[in-house]
Amino acid sequence: MVTLDLKLKLPETVAEEARAKGLLDSSAIEGLLREELRRRRVESLFAAADRLAGVSLPPLSASELG
Repeated sequence: MVTLDLKLKLPETVAEEARAKGLLDSSAIEGLLREELRRRRVESLFAAADRLAGVSLPPLSASELG
């Protein structure tokens, strides 16, 4: 476990609502970060799939498949 001290500059209304909803504690921020990291990994995977789909390769032969 690593301890980080974060300082955020947020609009007052956003900070108040986030605090009221419990989004500014460590576990909530960890959850938000984990979800964003997951979202970015999925986005990266789909971007790679799109690039692969754009590559022009000949179809595999029967011997290559079996």
